[in-house]
Amino acid sequence: MDDQISNENAAEKPTEEHTGVNRYALQCAIVASIVSIIFGYDTGVMSGAMVFIEEELKTNEVQIEVLTGILNLCALVGSLLAGRTSDIIGRRYTIVLASILFMLGSILMGWGPSYPVLLTGRCIAGLGVGFALMVAPVYSAEIATASHRGLLASLPHLCISIGILIGYLVNYFFSKLPMHIGWRLMLGIAAIPSLVLAFGILKMPESPRWLILQGRLGEGKRILDLVSNSPEEAELRFQDIKTAAGIDPKCKDEVVKMENKKTHGEGVWKELILRPTPAVRRVLLTALGIHFFQHATGIEAVLLYGPKIFKRAGITTKDKLFLVTIGVGIMKTTFIFTATFLLDKVGRRKLLLTSVGGMIGALTMLGFGLTMAQNSGGKLVWALVLSIVSAYSFVAFFSIGLGPITWVYSSEVFPLKLRAQGASLGVAVNRVMNATVSMSFLSLSKAITTGGAFFLFAGIAAVAWNFFFFLMPETKGKSLEEIEALFQRDGDHKVRGENSEA
Repeated sequence: MDDQISNENAAEKPTEEHTGVNRYALQCAIVASIVSIIFGYDTGVMSGAMVFIEEELKTNEVQIEVLTGILNLCALVGSLLAGRTSDIIGRRYTIVLASILFMLGSILMGWGPSYPVLLTGRCIAGLGVGFALMVAPVYSAEIATASHRGLLASLPHLCISIGILIGYLVNYFFSKLPMHIGWRLMLGIAAIPSLVLAFGILKMPESPRWLILQGRLGEGKRILDLVSNSPEEAELRFQDIKTAAGIDPKCKDEVVKMENKKTHGEGVWKELILRPTPAVRRVLLTALGIHFFQHATGIEAVLLYGPKIFKRAGITTKDKLFLVTIGVGIMKTTFIFTATFLLDKVGRRKLLLTSVGGMIGALTMLGFGLTMAQNSGGKLVWALVLSIVSAYSFVAFFSIGLGPITWVYSSEVFPLKLRAQGASLGVAVNRVMNATVSMSFLSLSKAITTGGAFFLFAGIAAVAWNFFFFLMPETKGKSLEEIEALFQRDGDHKVRGENSEA
């Protein structure tokens, strides 16, 4: 099997090593990733809007926690529905559905006459988020070549960061409007890009892998010709996908009846959960594990509650709180943008281990800085500076590794017929952890102090580093079909041995 994979790599590399990223594939991935900008915007803008919602609607901290976290619980439902939905109607129309749901949710939030209406809008938007977070990385990974899949599959997370930064900027400028108008505009204007995306994505092609899995070989091949760098590369990808879909590689038909084949996700949950093979079990463990640790290490606490954290560190005015929070958005966007170019050069594993190692140090220093700041009543300037620098460092280390790699890795490791629903299961775990942190952070801070909460996150990050070191093999430069073979290797092979071969 190893010889076969190395031969396939040798055959594929000449068509990819000397060519840049395919422009059409890049355009498709960018359009699909716009839905992630909308989600990121909601996360960023909510951190500021909650300050004014708390004042106008007279909500308490528990209600604020529920309001912020309910989006992720509904996203959990959306992500579980998204896998089967995208297997039935395709990746492209699933993105359209996500856009429409988010548009409806944004309209309700922008109206927001009362807390229940606001909560309903967050729930509907959350369903859209669940669909979007599952399908955008899968679509990008399925149109990308092996040599640039890291770049294209990381675009959704880059777009989330851009959206968060835009949200922070809107917080700053709209905070100067009358309170009853400002926060409603913050939340409601997201409906406009949602509507634009719903129409824009219809001009993009369907995933060639999904088309071939439906037996629509001619359509799939024509799209592969568009998103590949050469006819030879397109043909090689076409043959690999047909083999993975259980179609005779020599078949030249335009359309093939997929008799006795499960092309719409039937029976996938049985293969994923109830009776997984050792290879699928290993894939599932790594994919769910990376999604778990992405949010268990506390990133949502900084992104969503940044103004509250910096207030406890000693910053008092709203203008300064929003300005410091904008710095978080700038750091996140800058380092994720850098990561998109490193993923296919440095590799997933090295970048991930470096990222999490840096997070451990930054979280420890943030916990120390916040503890000293709170104990002094916010009067220690050095503790305030240390808290800000540590928070920025934590976001930077997260954004250059664990942030984007979670979406890239989980979108590429599942076998073709399990990919959509496997990815949706990963997103479900991701949303559960996001909701857990966002709905408990304020209560956790009361129980063990804000600094104590970040010491806890540092400990979880240390566990995450060991998980990634021992269980996650390198996937850089391998086709999706080769990655499937990588996880099917004999369990006696050690992960480090596989990495040295790669």
